[in-house]
Amino acid sequence: MSVASEIGAFAGVAAVLTITPGLDTTLVLRAAASQGTRNAYATVFGISAGVLCWGLASAIGAGAILAASPTAYNWLCIAGAAYLIWLGIGMLRRARGRGQREQSSDTTAISPPSVQEVPLRSWSRGFFSNVFNPRFGLFYMAMLPQFIPDDTPPFLMGLLLALIHNAIDLIWFGLLIVGVRLLGHWLNKPGVQRGLDCVAGLVVIAFGAKLIIPVIVS
Repeated sequence: MSVASEIGAFAGVAAVLTITPGLDTTLVLRAAASQGTRNAYATVFGISAGVLCWGLASAIGAGAILAASPTAYNWLCIAGAAYLIWLGIGMLRRARGRGQREQSSDTTAISPPSVQEVPLRSWSRGFFSNVFNPRFGLFYMAMLPQFIPDDTPPFLMGLLLALIHNAIDLIWFGLLIVGVRLLGHWLNKPGVQRGLDCVAGLVVIAFGAKLIIPVIVS
């Protein structure tokens, strides 16, 4: 197959991977609903940076090292699970804090405003949730080489494919962010935001548990 056809085939696979609901979608929707457009895009750029890291690692053959070393894979699973569980607990604590503020607002004239995160924190959440996810990394590393023709430089082609995946991410998540902002009046209700934090926290913890349970039982 030609380079153009390989790029087209990869773009189709990457599009399916991107639009399939998962951890990234949860993080972007939660950021757009409770932290605003700027933080939502910061989360997307963090996710894209994580994807780019895995793409570069795949291009230089780091995937073979990770796949050949169960110890390295298990430790990456442990680190990823610990990060995701910590992240999910933080979201649940935030939801609890919202509930407490709502209760206090019933007895006061002014409700305290919700605290906005700095974009860097949103970026790091998207970045580390991808970098510490070895399952996504192994899948990406197993998939990417299939679309690199033998007569092309692996590093440059891998970088190009990773950038194409990033572009697809930006388009899809951008559409999601616009959709969420159109529902801003409803999503700004304290009860709705508390529910979103609860759901997002539980989903993120579930992904962390999914990473660590196979390591524990093995």
